[in-house]
Amino acid sequence: MFGLVRRSRLSLRFSYIRRYRMECPIALVHFPTARLPAGYRWAAWSESLLARHATVKYASFQAEMDSRVFPSLGQAAGCQGLMEQISRHKSFLADATWLITHDAGAEDSIADCATIQGICRRRRIGSIQNVGVAPRHRGLGLGRALVLRALHGFQSAKMKRVFLEVTAENIPAVRLYESLGFRISRTLYHAVEDEPDFCFE
Repeated sequence: MFGLVRRSRLSLRFSYIRRYRMECPIALVHFPTARLPAGYRWAAWSESLLARHATVKYASFQAEMDSRVFPSLGQAAGCQGLMEQISRHKSFLADATWLITHDAGAEDSIADCATIQGICRRRRIGSIQNVGVAPRHRGLGLGRALVLRALHGFQSAKMKRVFLEVTAENIPAVRLYESLGFRISRTLYHAVEDEPDFCFE
């Protein structure tokens, strides 16, 4: 019958996003002190800061390609759950987990703007989780400071190597990690579902 269109099924398509596993030997490396620009401060890990870490993680990743690879990063509740999972991991490393806050200027006005977490794996290998910097605070060296502070924490825990994963298209992040001694050790491909197309008949 002309004019009658019946939707019968969805056509699913997938894309593959390339990510790098990057590793850095840290046992005998002397890393510089992690320094922050004026107006920014460190907040050491505390269970009371879990929700604040999650909020910064969401602000950092919700509009990025990483949220396609890991959908939880694109949802506030997903970031909360991810932080709970990381912080309750048996090998969670508080010394490699940091929050950066910014003095917004008004009395008692503080904005959380960057986060990093660390886990110790077997064989003295550390794992950096989710280096996140909120968009309006990028370009100030906060990402570099986060990674350096975490690396010092891993060294204090006697880790020999540290690894992380990064989306290959995130060139600034790849270059940052390379500048700190990380090298690509493996290339990974993650299948992500494209927006569905409707098929009609």
